[in-house]
Parts: sequence; structure tokens; C-alpha cells
Amino acid sequence: MLQTDVAKAKRNVIFLVLVASLGYFVDIYDLVIFSIVRVKSLQDIGIPADRIENEGVYVINMQMFGLLLGGIIWGVIGDKLGRIKVLFGSIFLYSIANFINGMVHDVNSYAVIRFAAGIGLAGELGAGITLVSETLSKERRGYGTTIVAMIGLLGAVAAAYVGKLDWRTAYYIGGGLGILLLLMRMGTFESGMFKNIHDKDVSKGNILMLFSDGKRFLKYLYCILIGAPLWYVVGVLVTKAPEFGQALGSTEPLSAGTGIMYTYVGISVGGVFAGLLSQYTRSRKNTMFIFLLLSLISVMFYLSAKGITPGKFILLCLFMGFAVGYWATFVTIASEQFGTNIRSTVTTTVPNFVRGSLIPINFAFNALMLHFGRITAGYIVMIVLTGISLFATSQLQETFNKNLDYIEDEGANMMS
Repeated sequence: MLQTDVAKAKRNVIFLVLVASLGYFVDIYDLVIFSIVRVKSLQDIGIPADRIENEGVYVINMQMFGLLLGGIIWGVIGDKLGRIKVLFGSIFLYSIANFINGMVHDVNSYAVIRFAAGIGLAGELGAGITLVSETLSKERRGYGTTIVAMIGLLGAVAAAYVGKLDWRTAYYIGGGLGILLLLMRMGTFESGMFKNIHDKDVSKGNILMLFSDGKRFLKYLYCILIGAPLWYVVGVLVTKAPEFGQALGSTEPLSAGTGIMYTYVGISVGGVFAGLLSQYTRSRKNTMFIFLLLSLISVMFYLSAKGITPGKFILLCLFMGFAVGYWATFVTIASEQFGTNIRSTVTTTVPNFVRGSLIPINFAFNALMLHFGRITAGYIVMIVLTGISLFATSQLQETFNKNLDYIEDEGANMMS
């Protein structure tokens, strides 16, 4: 009887990791699908060629605003009502938004629907990582989050292939994937750590706790800052590959869709290496240091690639993607820094605030580009972001093998 229970528990854990992975797969699919169909879809709804870059920034910024707002909403729901409710609610909203997205005919409607889709998607990764981190043993949770990253990031590869179809069809397929995932989640179970505190008289999902204590606030801020270079690489350097290609004197036009696909292949492979390295070295911080420095080097190679060819562009995207493959490690660090009563809030808001950082990054890049040109601006932004991320990482405590079954005290940064 005991062996049967153990086998069932193992199957449940495997299923949970699979569902979390597929949730992240759909999350990444939708996050990058606009970047892939940006030019074609904006042309199709009547945007002139000279306005496509600016209108594209407007739409992606609206999507990022949705992620920012959704991160707060779903994070609080995850701590107050449970991680499972986030997994159901977020994917449902995302699916509906994507179906409607395939019907838009003007840029304002496009932006509003991307905003709604952003809200929907915001809960996926945080809830999934929180569930995996709280369900697996402290020795194995790094492997679980690595699997989530490996499978999830392949959603970008799927988006690149689907993006070759009609752009409206690409959004319909995204909505359909969401509905299928919703059905799969019928068999998932709630985190035991959340169940243990559900009926306790403790503050749960109180986002103000992150700002009421100076040390806790700085820890939260550092968690956000360590991930910013990744979204700069994907959201600016690769998404605007056609424009960077022109500035570098490319032999042929560079494709953002192709770049995103190979970048995420690299991220997926890099995510496995980052996860395994953190397990081998028993240090998430040292892993972050290595990958942050590697990402700076990879961007230097990209921005200095004069006369870049499509083949070299693919190789550089693989390199840059591998170098920023620390996403799951970074989110795991955030999850491990805080108590069970605000863990979902932190793990959901942190990656979405990092994604939302693309808004000020875009503004900063565009302002610098006016004064220094596209390539020099590219160097400046990457160097500054990497410096900030390295400092932020140095300020966080090592969390490998940390016991996560504790409550964050409302008054001070203590364990109980």
C-alpha cells in the first residue's frame, strides 16, 4: 500500500511539472508571437512602413503594461486563494484575448487586446514555478524548474513556425493551445505549503509587505534587477533585427521571427546548462554571475558584426540566447527568497516586472539612439544593464537548498 502511495505521489509530481512546463510553453508562445508577426500584421491593418517601428513599440508596451498589472493581480490571488486558481484563471483570460486578437483591424484595438492578453499571461510562470518549488524537495526543485524552462522556452520555436502562417491564424492557434492546457489542468493539485497556511491567521498576498520593511524591499528590488538584460536582448536586439541588420550593413534583410526562434532555442539549451550548473556548484548566485558576463560578451559580438549575414545572425542569436538562458534560475532565486505567505506574489510579479522593464529600456534605447546611433546605443544599454544586474545579484543571499516552509513576518524580515 505504501509503495502504491509513493508511486502515485511521484506521478502527481511529474504531472505537475509537465503542466507547469506546458503553461510556460504557451506563455512564451504568446509573449513572442507579436514580435514575430509585428511587421506583417501592422502592414495588414494599414500601418505605413515609416510608422511600423513606432506603432510596434506602442503595441508591445501595452502588452508589457498588461503583464505588470497582471503580475500583481495573479500574484496576490495565488497567495490568498491558491496557486491552482491562478493557473486556471490566467490561461482562460489569455485564451479569450488571443481569439479576439485574431479579429482586430486597427492598431488601438490591437494594443488593447495585447494588454488583456498580457494580464492573462502574467500568472503562468510565477504560479508554475511556485508550485514546483513548493512541491519538490529542496535538493530537486532546481531540476524541476530547469525542466519547466527547457520545455516552456520551446514555445518560441513553435511561435516562429506558426508565425509563418497568416498572422491571424497564429493568434487563433495560441488561443486553442490555451484551451487545451486549461483542460489538462483538471488533474493538478494544490501546494502542500499553501494548504498548511491557508487557514492560519497570517497576512497572505499582502504586496505592501514588500515595501514595509527596508531590507525586504531591497531584496525584492534586487530580484527584479537581475533579470533585465534578458528582456533587452529579446525585446530590442532581436525583435528589431531588421533595423539592426541595416545599421550593421547586413548582406540580406534579417528576420526577427528567425532570430527569436533561434534565440529561444539557445535560451532553452542555456536554461538546462544554468539549472545543472546551479545544482552542480550548489550556487544559484555564481551561476548568475557566469551567465550575466557571458551575455555581455555575446551582445558585444552581435553589435560588432559588420556586414552580418543571415547565417551569422542565426549563430549569434543562438549564442545570445544561450547566454541569457538563466531565466528559470533567476525566477527560482526570487521564489526562494521569500516566505510561503507572499511567495506567489513575489514569484509572479518579479518576472513580469522584468518583462515590463522593457518599457523604460525601450525609451532609454530610443533616446540614446537619437544621440549616438543604433549600435552605440545598443552597447551602452547592455553595459549599464549588466552592471546593475551583477550588483543586484551580489546583494542577494544564496538560496540553494534553503528550506521554503516558513512564513514571512508582517512586521520585519524574519523567519517563523
